[in-house]
Amino acid sequence: MPLSEHEQRLFEQIEQSLAEDPKFASAVRASDPRFHARRRLLLAVGVIAVGLALVVYGTVTELTLLGVAGFVVMLGAAAFAMRSHRKAQSPDLRVVGGSTSRRTRGRRMSFVDRLEERWRQRPEGHR
Repeated sequence: MPLSEHEQRLFEQIEQSLAEDPKFASAVRASDPRFHARRRLLLAVGVIAVGLALVVYGTVTELTLLGVAGFVVMLGAAAFAMRSHRKAQSPDLRVVGGSTSRRTRGRRMSFVDRLEERWRQRPEGHR
C-alpha cells in the first residue's frame, strides 16, 4: 500500500532528522555486527603485515626463531581474518538494545550434501 503525500513528507522529515543526529548514527553503527567484523578484518590485515615484516626481518638477520614467530603471527591473523569475514557476510539480526538473536541456526550442509543437492536440481536434459 503506497504512502500518501503527507505520510511521505513526514517520513522524509524523520529520515533527515535521524541522518543529522550524530549520536543516533554512532549508536546504530555500534550495534551493527558488520561494523565490528570489518574493524576486526582491518586489524587482522595489519597484524598480517606485521607478521610478514617479522618474517622478512628474521630472514635478513638470520634469526630463524623470529622468522618462525612472524609466520605463526601471520597464520593466526589470517585465521582471525577469515572468521571475521564470515561474520561480516552473515550477521545475526539483533534486537535494538539487546543481544537476542532472531535467526535460528539450522544444520549446516556439508560439501557433499551441497553437491548432492546440486545434482538433484540439475536440468533434466543433462543426465
